[in-house]
Amino acid sequence: MPRFNVLLTDYAWPDVEIEREILAEIDAKLVVAPKDKQDAASLAALAREHDVAAIMTNWAKVPEPVIAAAPQCRIVSRLGIGLDNIDVAYCTKHGIPVTNIPDYCLIEVAEHALALLLSMSRKVAFYHHETQSGRYQLQAGPKLRRIEGQTLGIVGLGNIGRKLAEKARGLGLQIVATSRKREPMLGVEYVELDELLARSDYVSLHTPLVPETRHMLGAAQFAKMKPSAYLINTARGGLIDHAALAAALDKGQLAGAALDVQDPEPPDLSQPPYNDPRVIVTPHAAFVSEESLANLRSRVARQVAARLTGGTPESIVNGVA
Repeated sequence: MPRFNVLLTDYAWPDVEIEREILAEIDAKLVVAPKDKQDAASLAALAREHDVAAIMTNWAKVPEPVIAAAPQCRIVSRLGIGLDNIDVAYCTKHGIPVTNIPDYCLIEVAEHALALLLSMSRKVAFYHHETQSGRYQLQAGPKLRRIEGQTLGIVGLGNIGRKLAEKARGLGLQIVATSRKREPMLGVEYVELDELLARSDYVSLHTPLVPETRHMLGAAQFAKMKPSAYLINTARGGLIDHAALAAALDKGQLAGAALDVQDPEPPDLSQPPYNDPRVIVTPHAAFVSEESLANLRSRVARQVAARLTGGTPESIVNGVA
């Protein structure tokens, strides 16, 4: 019988060998939830059945009933950055540390956002679909503009937003940003959201999803954007009112959008805004690279191992020692 059982609610990579190997070092068994049992009730049943000492989660929801079903739980670890899928308040109340990997996939998400910007600006996706349909005609596309000298508005200048700003400056983009902390950064001008929307040729979202930011971009905000501007979202789908985005595109209030995150996921791709030819959709792929995943998985497994063997894991977000 293993010394500990650790519940893995879900994962987005081919196997769990990295996690198993690291946890085996402390005689811990990994209990992996089947894909058809990742709802709260099923996860709670698994947690209770195996009396788990730790919970590791990628995207699955880990509300109070799941955590409460494991009275021996000593840590909840997020395989990622954001914590909106974990009941952090419940964990804090019951002395359970919650961890994440705050510097995970910073480079990857910034690169993906920049790739989406370039694709929209140079109409890469549009021309690809045209040529795949047998049409090889430059004049079929909308007007192209030089990227250098245009304005990128970054909503949320945290770790990822700052990395994107660094890369975008190399292309000659002007950078405006909103941020709670407003820490000085070379080449970045801080403005309020309304001004950012009015001035930007590209708006890229890099803010967490909390009640205050849900649908922070809706009809009123889209009406403030340039008709030639583009929206990029690699953060959280819930930041955007997608029905309002579809309506804004129909009205010509912005030129297009690139969405890596949706609400819900997966979305109905047959419906607007996802079926609009001016919208690029990628399947929550911004965080992925071989390098980022190996780093993420090993660090989270070691957070759990440290906690279960009496140590202090890295990146405790709720102040519970």
